[in-house]
Amino acid sequence: MGAAGSKLEKALGDQFPEGERYFGFENFGNTCYCNSVLQALYFCVPFREQLLEYYTSNKSVADAEENLMTCLADLFSQISSQKKKTGVIAPKRFVQRLKKQNELFRSYMHQDAHEFLNYLLNEVVDILEKEAKSTKTEVETSSSSSPEKIANGPKVPQANGVHKEPIVTWVHNIFQGILTNETRCLRCETVTARDETFLDLSLDIEQNSSITSCLKNFSSTETLHAEDKFFCDKCCSLQEAQKRMKIKKPPNILVIHLKRFKYIEQLGRYKKLSYRVVFPLELKLSNTVEPYADVEYSLFAVVVHVGSGPNHGHYVSLVKSHNHWLFFDDENVEMIEESAVQTFFGSSQEYSSNTDHGYILFYESLGPTK
Repeated sequence: MGAAGSKLEKALGDQFPEGERYFGFENFGNTCYCNSVLQALYFCVPFREQLLEYYTSNKSVADAEENLMTCLADLFSQISSQKKKTGVIAPKRFVQRLKKQNELFRSYMHQDAHEFLNYLLNEVVDILEKEAKSTKTEVETSSSSSPEKIANGPKVPQANGVHKEPIVTWVHNIFQGILTNETRCLRCETVTARDETFLDLSLDIEQNSSITSCLKNFSSTETLHAEDKFFCDKCCSLQEAQKRMKIKKPPNILVIHLKRFKYIEQLGRYKKLSYRVVFPLELKLSNTVEPYADVEYSLFAVVVHVGSGPNHGHYVSLVKSHNHWLFFDDENVEMIEESAVQTFFGSSQEYSSNTDHGYILFYESLGPTK
């Protein structure tokens, strides 16, 4: 890797970004799913910054109480503090902790990168929420000992209170968006809206399509009839209705998961869809609710699945860092041209020798999404 590292340094020359580090990760048998996602997250600048800040402010705590987040923060700190600009790091402690915590990732079977990303982000959220709750409890305990506070009544909603506010962590601030599910009764025209949050969007894909068309399908109007009728509260009965999903609040970092693995009932197993799905470098969201009409995003990372089936293969990642595109394949890191990104769209033929397909896409917002 020394040669590859110096090759990358030569390729970038004096354009090598100040203070940036490009390190490959050692693969422990089948951990490419983990390596590819971690590279994408490391180059998700707001996530990296928050995690390193967490590491700095929790150094003493981290030694005492290890969890998946402290292991990840430690790994990111290791990379960012390297004296060399390029090289290889073994994310051993993180992988050991992951396998210890979740038996799903213990086997030597091929793992799913999207499942891992989901698990990791939710785990970090859980840890941050627990820490916020324990801090809040400490504050409440110390403030409740003050007689004036008791006289004026509790200032914070109680744990069993109805108006308990959900804790919003920095992971939510970075990745969370809000979907609104609108259902319109076709008899009385009443619209019922139900909101739900998301950390990523999973999109169904079609042959020779694009992210834009997949998002349009995601938000297309569906008619509920026959046994799928909707119970309208106003009509007090089951009615035919039209249902539509829209993005009410787009996230700062939009993560899109392409559903490339489909369960085929006749075969009784999953099959990989090698469809060609174009993902643009610049994406405009049109299925949004005002005031977020036409929010623009820029692609900065792609997790790629290499292989013809769901139960075997390999994961690599493409990352944009300081206007340069880099290709991370476990220990190897190479510079690639921006035009090379389109070779990972997929194939327009059913059977093709190209098995490298974009699987998880990371877009950063170019405008305000607050």
